Amino acid sequence: MAVLDYQSQWAVDFERLARTLGGALGDHARSIDHVGSTSVPGLAAKDCVDIQVCVEAIDESRQVGLLAVIGFRCRPEPWYRVEISGGEECRKLVFAPPAGARRCNVHLREDGGPNVRFALLFRDYLCASEAARRSWGAFKKRLSLSVPDLLDYGQIKAPATEVLMTAAELWAAETGWLPVSSPVTR
Repeated sequence: MAVLDYQSQWAVDFERLARTLGGALGDHARSIDHVGSTSVPGLAAKDCVDIQVCVEAIDESRQVGLLAVIGFRCRPEPWYRVEISGGEECRKLVFAPPAGARRCNVHLREDGGPNVRFALLFRDYLCASEAARRSWGAFKKRLSLSVPDLLDYGQIKAPATEVLMTAAELWAAETGWLPVSSPVTR
């Protein structure tokens, strides 16, 4: 598993994917945001675009069907169904693209949930702080070189992410940051 220097193509790929997802989900999608490391200009990342789609409520049978029409499949692993954010259990669904398509993870989350805020804060803090962005990218590159297994990589990165997010919360309080989601492009 490689962590690459920032690629400007990631933003272009996100825009294309967001239009496709918005068209498929219609009114189910309240917002579609580029999140994760590929959303932060200048940040090293795995070559996999993370997309957050906010919906009013998780309606698994309906939303899985809508995305299946365009070839996206719902990931079956249990850790892709629930996440803990802000001390709260949050439902979600994660979708993978069709075989041969652009690597991405589509995170379907309920609008207003703490996990939605977490993803936007992660992105916005790293966009705002050059020092944090540089340090986080260097950490991920070193980790990927010494821990090639993706699951092990994630297990080691998780506690470091908590430390990063503590700094992000301080930044949010100091600056008055509020989460802002992107409108859906269809």
